[in-house]
Amino acid sequence: MLNKSAINSYVYTFARIFFKGLHMRDNIKSAAICTHQVGFWGLLITLGIVFGDIGTSPLYVMKAILHTGEAINESTILGALSCIIWTLTLQTTLKYVCVALRADNNGEGGILALYALLRKHKRRWIYILAIIGASTLLADGIITPAITVTTAIEGLETISPHLPVIPITLAIISVIFFVQQFGTESIGKSFGVFMLLWFLLLGVVGAFNITSSPLILKAFNPYYAIILLAKSPEWFLILGAVFLCTTGAEALYSDLGHCGRKNITISWAFVKSMLILNYLGQGAWILNHVDQALSVNPFYSIMPQSMLIFAVIMATGAAIVASQALISGTFSVLSEAMNLHFWPRMRIKHPTHVKGQLFIPMINLAMYIGVVLIILLFRDSSHMEAAYGLAITITMLMTTLLLGFYLRTKGVARLFTLMFMGAYCSIEGVFLAANLSKFLAGGWCTMLIGGILFLMMYVWVRAMKIRRQYISSKPLDEYYKIISDIKTDESIPKYASNLVYVNHADKEGTVDDKLLYSIINKQPKRADHYWLINMEFVDTPDTLEYSCETLVPDTLYSVTMHIGFRIEPRVSLYLRQVVEDLVADGKVDLRSTYPSLRKNGISGDFRFIIIHRVYYPESSCNRQQNLLMNIYALISKIGIDEPKALGLDTSMVAVERVPLIINHRNRSRRRIVQKTDDQIMDL
Repeated sequence: MLNKSAINSYVYTFARIFFKGLHMRDNIKSAAICTHQVGFWGLLITLGIVFGDIGTSPLYVMKAILHTGEAINESTILGALSCIIWTLTLQTTLKYVCVALRADNNGEGGILALYALLRKHKRRWIYILAIIGASTLLADGIITPAITVTTAIEGLETISPHLPVIPITLAIISVIFFVQQFGTESIGKSFGVFMLLWFLLLGVVGAFNITSSPLILKAFNPYYAIILLAKSPEWFLILGAVFLCTTGAEALYSDLGHCGRKNITISWAFVKSMLILNYLGQGAWILNHVDQALSVNPFYSIMPQSMLIFAVIMATGAAIVASQALISGTFSVLSEAMNLHFWPRMRIKHPTHVKGQLFIPMINLAMYIGVVLIILLFRDSSHMEAAYGLAITITMLMTTLLLGFYLRTKGVARLFTLMFMGAYCSIEGVFLAANLSKFLAGGWCTMLIGGILFLMMYVWVRAMKIRRQYISSKPLDEYYKIISDIKTDESIPKYASNLVYVNHADKEGTVDDKLLYSIINKQPKRADHYWLINMEFVDTPDTLEYSCETLVPDTLYSVTMHIGFRIEPRVSLYLRQVVEDLVADGKVDLRSTYPSLRKNGISGDFRFIIIHRVYYPESSCNRQQNLLMNIYALISKIGIDEPKALGLDTSMVAVERVPLIINHRNRSRRRIVQKTDDQIMDL
């Protein structure tokens, strides 16, 4: 146990470092610009961004193991700790730090970034793995804030058993979600300093408790893990609890783009050491207090009484950091899903100037409601533990499969790839089976959330394919003359100086037939310049490039925008930049053709026309297809309309609705026939 002088020394050190950290903000701000650089500031920021989730696992892992029903004795504790140590080694260190961090997409990581890297290899079904992994990851993001904050606040019960844990937890959760709209730039600067102190607290307190029972160090021997799993009748439940120690590993991979591989690798060595010391310290305390172990949380029990309030404050702060990381991660994942056509486009705000910081109001509200309902449903962390871990196990399994495909694309030997996939599919398969044993106890909750999210993503993908399938296109060069003639036909009222369309045709050199119909047939539209915007969402994260082709000089232009899957499309802004480049190069004259405006050098106006297809099935025979499209119509209501999704000024946009007709070519269609004169006379 910690003596009084050690406690005072630690508290003094904490205060000195904390207040020093307040003066470090300017330095942190400058360092945040280049967090990929290996150095003190890069490592510090990495601690604050990456390890919040896995860093709070000591709050509940040992407690969950004790409540599996297994007898508490030396072999059980040594076996459980050995399982934790080797899970952190095999799962987090080897799979994620050594392998996954190298599977980067231009420096970005995460399951969707990995999918974007692989989809160009034309594996049609691989998107299923991606949306399963993404949906379960999002489901896990709802349960994590609930269990971390609740467990932290439950520490107050060791001080006063009658404190209202649930109301305090709900109040903290409400504040966390409320401040998202303002961004977390200012408080985020202190996250690194705080998490450094948190991990030092874990390691120091754990190390002092190890001295009371040094035999706990035997847990490094995997023999004890094997014996426990071989002989224990509750080994499934124990593995389900052990898995909670590595639930933050997927977030570690997802944050690759924020911090860089070297910073994560180096800082993980420190984090892992502190975590293991704390777990061992909790194990040592349990062996010395077997009769009390089931009635308390070992994490708070290893703290001296005089440090309990300090420990609760630190645990609450760490839970807030972990929750903040999960919420921000959810926004980033859904932003990627929108550009990969897995999710409807939603309104995205940028509350600060920090790169990559997003705020999606509807998702923030939905997550808040979900977290509150989970807290009210399960009431305490012991019940939440049953709901925790199942969804993220599936995410990890999907990541393993995608990593296997990635290794093959990089030319890794088939034998090594099969060994890697076989080993980790087996490990994660066992963890999945272990967590499935908690399905009725609470696992159903996260699986229900994940299942709903998967269904939404799957329907969205299938419906988008159906829409593209029935969008007909025509060769654009056949209409050059007609468009040129419309431009010079002064009998047609001028619609705009610059008329802009978003072209949804997939093949190069073709144009959406409804777009041509809008220009030529539906109120012929005369303009000085016609602009066709082709949007290509590429497999790289931060690409933002364009190519422009003059189809008819001074009349018709085709602009192709290549946008990375982490870039928010802002067509108005990007088009303005393209036009500025063309004007500077002398390739287009944007001055108004109206004499009174032209002599004063005033530019012509821009008008955007969006072709919106409404689903009207021609036949109801294909019930599956009709069901998909009807669900798609419901899902689309949570998103925003296309002009807002493309970042267009709605005052400059006209939306033309056209039917999306599904032709069932395998069925003959009846044709209306004309009555004969004899039939008319009979009437």
